[in-house]
Amino acid sequence: MSNFGHISHSIIILILFVNASRTLCHTKGIRPKGSLGKHLTTTNMTQAQFSEQQFMKWVIFVGSLKHTLFSNAKNKIFPSYTLTVDRNPVYGDFTSIQKAIDSLPFINLVRVVIKIHSGVYTEKVDIPKLKSFITIQGAGAEKTIVQWGDTAQTIGAKGKPIGTFASATFAVNAPYFIAKNITFKNTTPVPPPGASGKQAVAFRISGDTAAFLGCRFMGAQDTLYDHMGRHYYKDCYIEGSVDFIFGNGLSLFEGCHVHAIAQLTGALTAQGRSSLLEDTGFSFVNCKVTGSGALYLGRAWGPFSRVVFAYTYMDNIIIPKGWYNWGDPTREMTVFYGQYKCTGPGASFAGRVSWSRELTDEEAKPFISLSFVDGSEWIKF
Repeated sequence: MSNFGHISHSIIILILFVNASRTLCHTKGIRPKGSLGKHLTTTNMTQAQFSEQQFMKWVIFVGSLKHTLFSNAKNKIFPSYTLTVDRNPVYGDFTSIQKAIDSLPFINLVRVVIKIHSGVYTEKVDIPKLKSFITIQGAGAEKTIVQWGDTAQTIGAKGKPIGTFASATFAVNAPYFIAKNITFKNTTPVPPPGASGKQAVAFRISGDTAAFLGCRFMGAQDTLYDHMGRHYYKDCYIEGSVDFIFGNGLSLFEGCHVHAIAQLTGALTAQGRSSLLEDTGFSFVNCKVTGSGALYLGRAWGPFSRVVFAYTYMDNIIIPKGWYNWGDPTREMTVFYGQYKCTGPGASFAGRVSWSRELTDEEAKPFISLSFVDGSEWIKF
């Protein structure tokens, strides 16, 4: 690993330590220093010591894995156990997904499979940074649905708009997350052209090494926030209107169906790579692009935005130019947008912008296998 990787890893550990320290101060029975005016009770001190020991175990564990974008990410095999969620308490351990997650240890180091029975679960779900190794398994993507309807302009607890980041119906902040056969949905309807504050995330993944199998991501503007980390999507369905796969992750989409529901003009991707030093980008391999409206393959949200489509079928909704520079011509010199052996009426390279590429075999090679996301190290369904 490069020096930059070591520095990044140290920063991650420091951030985790600071965040966990803040959280520990507000754990039940423990208050920040000075708030009591007197000494903590013996019981509380024991709780604090125990939490500190658990946190140090996490630091040592994270240090051994070094799971950053610049080094190995070994998904070790741990003992696992299963929890069940059903809207009827008779048939499950919990009646909500969030309650099942909340029941896990503050720091989770074993694989936990949360099986969610058929039904529509109208709730907002958040998996904290230290609750790793969680598998969410539905009874089928059309049978198990998690939905909520926040947008960027939804007013939060502090009386201010929550923003795009917090609008997610389901948010994951921890590494080694797996989701199978489930739908994540934001119920906000397609906004009219030019509307502001209508970003409505169905799913946000902010943790490294996450895998998705047979899942559906349904929304309109900003459906799937592929925020950061290495991610693998296999046989998934992703629906939206504008920038509906966006973020700065390093992600491989294999065998996925991407469906546009734009009323007029939409954009499939908005990849946010902001520097040459960032090893991020989106690659779509053996996928299918269909839908309505006129669709850009991507917009240059980041000045070094990187997206590749290989062996992908494209319907006739694709705008011939293919790509948009986000209103900044200078980005045309730094983005990396490519196609490789794509098919369908929208795949013709003849009308594409001059700053996109029809890739050669050699140029496409790094983007079309699991090695793009170091997948052989950590992908285990």
